[in-house]
Amino acid sequence: MKFDKFEDMIVWNKSQELALEIYKIFTASKDFGFKDQIQRAVISISNNIAEGFERKSNNEFKHYLFIAKGSAGEVRSMLYLAKSLNYINEECFKSVIEKSEIISKMLSVLISKL
Repeated sequence: MKFDKFEDMIVWNKSQELALEIYKIFTASKDFGFKDQIQRAVISISNNIAEGFERKSNNEFKHYLFIAKGSAGEVRSMLYLAKSLNYINEECFKSVIEKSEIISKMLSVLISKL
């Protein structure tokens, strides 16, 4: 598995798509603390993939992928809270939870290959 740049990685692209979706979902939220936290967590996924890749060391890349995976978990945790607080409906919840789970699984596979 060889990539010339992080932008070629499917997991990075999927995490960017999830970030855009999360930003759109919560753009009108008046719970600024919640909105800020979930937005920071979701953008942390792709940012850590990119940062780790650019370090050009498999050990460092793996370290940053674990951080990205942790951020994906944080996003899922926040989505459960968003659903409980009725910030999002069930359909929206299922869609974004599934996308974040796919990203987590992709990160796990990538980590295991390094």
